[in-house]
Amino acid sequence: MTIGRSSYDASHITVLSGEEAVRKRPGLYIGSTGERGLQNMVSEAIDRAATEVLAGRATRVDVTLTADGGVRVTHDAVDGRVGAIEDDRLGEELSIVDYGARGGDRHTLGYASGALGISVVNALSSRLTTQVWQDDSEWVREYERGIAITQPEEPTGSTGSDRTSPRPNGTAITFRPDSEIFETTHTPIEPLTKRFRTLAFLYRDLDITLTDERDSEQPQSERFWSRHGARDFVAFLDGLPLDSPEADVFGFVEDDERMAGSVEVALRWHAGPDHLVRSFANSRPTSGGGTHEIGFRRGVAAAINAYARGHQLLAHSEADLGFAQIGEGLTAIVSVKIDRPVYEGCVRDVLGTGPVLACVQEAVDEHLSRWLKEHPDQAHAIVDRITRGARQTG
Repeated sequence: MTIGRSSYDASHITVLSGEEAVRKRPGLYIGSTGERGLQNMVSEAIDRAATEVLAGRATRVDVTLTADGGVRVTHDAVDGRVGAIEDDRLGEELSIVDYGARGGDRHTLGYASGALGISVVNALSSRLTTQVWQDDSEWVREYERGIAITQPEEPTGSTGSDRTSPRPNGTAITFRPDSEIFETTHTPIEPLTKRFRTLAFLYRDLDITLTDERDSEQPQSERFWSRHGARDFVAFLDGLPLDSPEADVFGFVEDDERMAGSVEVALRWHAGPDHLVRSFANSRPTSGGGTHEIGFRRGVAAAINAYARGHQLLAHSEADLGFAQIGEGLTAIVSVKIDRPVYEGCVRDVLGTGPVLACVQEAVDEHLSRWLKEHPDQAHAIVDRITRGARQTG
């Protein structure tokens, strides 16, 4: 039998680039063409604007779900990646697909440091409009399915001479997810509300407003902002009113250049048996834990055991308390913001950055030990309950 030589050669290879590649295989960039992929796309544009606030270039972000099914994201600064408007650097970013993962740092939201870029949002939108207000002029450019259909231009009547007061600087990106790509283009508001609330707790500098104009008779608007950060997060999880003096939430923030970043921790013990520890790295939920969560658990155990032994709540013959015993009734938030996060696993839900473990452990041990000393009544009640419970279950 004679086996024929394959006729397949380089001429059969189709090379896709830019928006064509994104539209051909959208799942490679946003995960799916269903609701999850739509959420990833919307989150990219929002996280991009929020990062401008974290970098100190903007003070607030306004997100609007428009009546025609679009999404408008506005912040009050000229986008730091725009540069000179005439050079159209924002246009370049919207047109060039970044295939590699972008490195994040402590001023970058975890979701915005992946492979998804604003150019992907552009490619998967039936229409996208950029507006930049700078020096009392408005610059506009429009795209259809990733292709620019206008050049950067300053519309007639946009200058201050036509208005009684100057227009503030700012940047807006408005886009409509493409119905040719997505199974649904209706952006549900609940995941955005949850995400914004979490971001406000994790980043005190953020001020985000979400407005839903899709119901013309009952438009909704909600502001997300937190005064006390992770401490407010714990109070919220425990169903307590924010800023309540009865909350008794312990918390601290500490910078540590050994891990090139900072750690924020808040916790509270309540009377129930359940415990909840939620951890984050650059705002990315780390449901699988990691070095920051290990350090937290070890630091809490060290502080509680030292207090218990120093106040004779544990006998010399009794073993140290484990975190399973200490954690009963505990609600805690552990958030690190670091320049070089290293994640384990394909879903990136476990933080693997080595120096974080010791830094978080030492910080938690030090700050919690001080808090226990400064609040003797609360400390005794908490540790006494923990030791009694450990004896009952042991």
